[in-house]
Amino acid sequence: MKSKVIIYIAASLDGYIAGINDELDFLKSVEDPNEDYGYYEFLSTVGFVIMGRRTYDKIQTLVPDFPIDDKKYYVRTRTEKPPTANVSFFNGDIAKLIDGLKSDTSKHVFIDGGADIIHLLLKDRLIDEIILSVIPVLLGEGIRLFKGNEPEQNLQLLSAEKFNKGLVQLHKKVIK
Repeated sequence: MKSKVIIYIAASLDGYIAGINDELDFLKSVEDPNEDYGYYEFLSTVGFVIMGRRTYDKIQTLVPDFPIDDKKYYVRTRTEKPPTANVSFFNGDIAKLIDGLKSDTSKHVFIDGGADIIHLLLKDRLIDEIILSVIPVLLGEGIRLFKGNEPEQNLQLLSAEKFNKGLVQLHKKVIK
């Protein structure tokens, strides 16, 4: 199996990944204790996780024991910080980081957000797949999943699934 760079993320129907103040309350509308929307199966294919500092800070407030697994996390930040057991902070060339990670294993690279990281990767055409969970809500404002000015990229539908709480999950492959 060849390693891929995969965005796995949720967004409102109007394209927001968080509210205006980074709030994620809109995700509660699809919470179901009996449904993980394929997240843990997906995570089992992942070796590395890349995220921005704001996403990392938000996860720290939601999951105090983060990281809770053996994956290697890379947090893009402008402020240098010493690494922890599973977390490295970087401010270098993200394309070089991804090249190194993809050559290191057959495990996938999970892009966990945020919008700035996703924008950089789309701009440099480094994304292989997008798994987008569309939440049935219109936020009207907040942090957009796609910032704009990314180059046009064609996508192929790999799967689409509707869940009981109204969430629709699209799995797309970027045509290269």
